[in-house]
Formats: sequence, structure tokens, C-alpha cells
Amino acid sequence: MSTTPFNIKQLVRKNVLGLQPYSSARDEYVSDGSTMIFLDANENPFENGVNRYPDPQQRSLKAVLAEQKEVTPKNILLGNGSDEVLDLLFRAFCEPKVDNIITLPPTYGMYKVLANINNIEEREVLLTENFEPNVQEILKNADTNTKIIFLCSPNNPTGNSFPEESVIRILKEFNGLVVIDEAYIDFSSKESWLKKIKDYPNLIVTQTLSKAYGLAGIRLGVCYASEEVIDILNKIKPPYNVNELTQQRALERILNQDQVASEVSKILKERGSLATVLSNISFVKEVYDSDANFVLAKVDDANKRYTQLLKMGIVIRNRTTQPLCENTLRFTVGTAKENEKLIKILKSL
Repeated sequence: MSTTPFNIKQLVRKNVLGLQPYSSARDEYVSDGSTMIFLDANENPFENGVNRYPDPQQRSLKAVLAEQKEVTPKNILLGNGSDEVLDLLFRAFCEPKVDNIITLPPTYGMYKVLANINNIEEREVLLTENFEPNVQEILKNADTNTKIIFLCSPNNPTGNSFPEESVIRILKEFNGLVVIDEAYIDFSSKESWLKKIKDYPNLIVTQTLSKAYGLAGIRLGVCYASEEVIDILNKIKPPYNVNELTQQRALERILNQDQVASEVSKILKERGSLATVLSNISFVKEVYDSDANFVLAKVDDANKRYTQLLKMGIVIRNRTTQPLCENTLRFTVGTAKENEKLIKILKSL
């Protein structure tokens, strides 16, 4: 366990710590619902639904999310997709050419891309053969300049969730930020780490409306963390990073939890059927357990099978170039009709 008390101010880049954020017109005056004439933001005055700047703090959306997730709005930051949220973490906490982060391949590829964009060293600690974190090796690779450890759980592309005891040990023994990327949490039977935010000041949980909520096209990512972390990220986020149409569509969707639950249920049912069929296909060597909306399978020749499916009108993801994923294909769970077509083609190959 780390013997040094966690202090978020020691992790923040010095220029960010002293930064005075840009104050937009919509920050300086927040409407209380009364009828006002807005002549403060140099907007076009002719109403068309989007002629005004959006709420820079997305208050209506955060209020509903806070109630649903049992946190406060001050624990929430919204971004233009999860990728913006992740980029803000790099920009707030990682000093270029000095600091480093740790990732656990095979994992989501944007961690590496964002590290390269921000000129931050990426230290890779491979998952074990069972696709679990090698905690001893992770802690061994961390030093005083390691600012963030990224854990994708459920993991992409393997589909598994990481053991609770492994994550807790990292949270307790690493004196930096631990980001748990929960893009696929809605498809998992495991509980979100969101409930642990009050217990661990270094815990950050990211989620998205792109997967279970079916809103990949509007680009909305969510960051849950302590008020101190969110305050720092608010300093550097663009003032109007989440547009009005995205806020409206997201609010409409998260208020319709019954529909979301119905779709998730259908996906889980199809996931089980797909995994069963795949395990009985002659060229499939292994089907890995999944807590996500996809199934990873090891085949005899991933390049060959990927090309065959492509020619038959089926686009899947070939993951054979990823560490520990030689000759694996990732199948996103589609509709019953789409999966039926996929299964028919797989059986014919």
C-alpha cells in the first residue's frame, strides 16, 4: 500500500493548476427560466432551436445522470465522446516529455494514440494469458512520473472484466490516477466501479452513451470522479464542448431507461446464442467469455476467415495483430436477423 497520502494537486501540471479558465457568456449568466433578452453572447437573435450557445455545464443532463448513478453533478464531466474525456486527463495531469502512463495490452487503442499525441511515454504491461492484470508487474513499472494507469473493464477486445481484488490492490498501492474505462459496463453482470468513487480519491470512471444507449453518432462520453478532479478538468475543457443537439438527444434517451434495458436484454440473448454457435464451428478453436456486446473467438486463420466473411457482406474486426490475440476475430452482436445471416455464412465456410 502507498505510504504517501494521495494529493491531487501534486499530480496536476503546474500550468494547469494556476490556470484561469475561459469564462463564457453562458457561464457568467445562467438563466433561471425567466423571460430575458439575451444580448450578451453575440448570437444570431432569430430563433431556430440552435441559434443560442448550449449550456457549457450541461446542467439538465447532469442532473438526470447524477440521480440515476447516485452521485452529484459535481462528480460529472461530459465530453465530446469518451476520447475527449481521456484527452483532457492527459492534458491536465501528464507533463509532455516527462511523465508516463501505463496501459495493459491488448486494450483500447486510443490510450496509445493519445499518449503519442500528448508526447507522453506509454509503458505497456501485457495482460496475463487469462487476460487479467499482472498487478505485480504493473506496480513494478510505475515510478514517481507515472500519472495514470488505464484499466479497460470490461476489456476491449477480450470482453472480460478484471477481478475486483486486482483493481483494489492497484487503487491502494498506486499513488496516481486509476482510470477504469467502463464503455461496456451495461452488458456486464458485474457492478460498476462508480460506487467506489467516494472510497478512492484516485479513482476515475469513464462511461459512454455510444454502446448500450445506441448513441455513437452524437458523441457523448461521461467522466465520474471526485469534485477535485472534475474541477481541474473543467478548467481546461472547451467552453461549449457538448453541442445543443447532443444534449437534447442524450437527455431524451437516458430518460427512456425501459427501452435501453429492452435493447440490452436482446443483445445479451443474442450474445449467448452467438457464442454457442461459434463454439460449434469447425474452424473456431476457442470462444472467450464476454461481459461486453461482442464475442472474441480464436480461429484457425484469422486473415483468411476475415476475408471470406467480407466477401459475403459481413464486416467484423480482425484482432490478430494485437498482443495475445493471434488468430482472433471480434464479432459485435447484431440484431437477431443480422446474427442469423452471420451464423448461416459461418456454417457454410
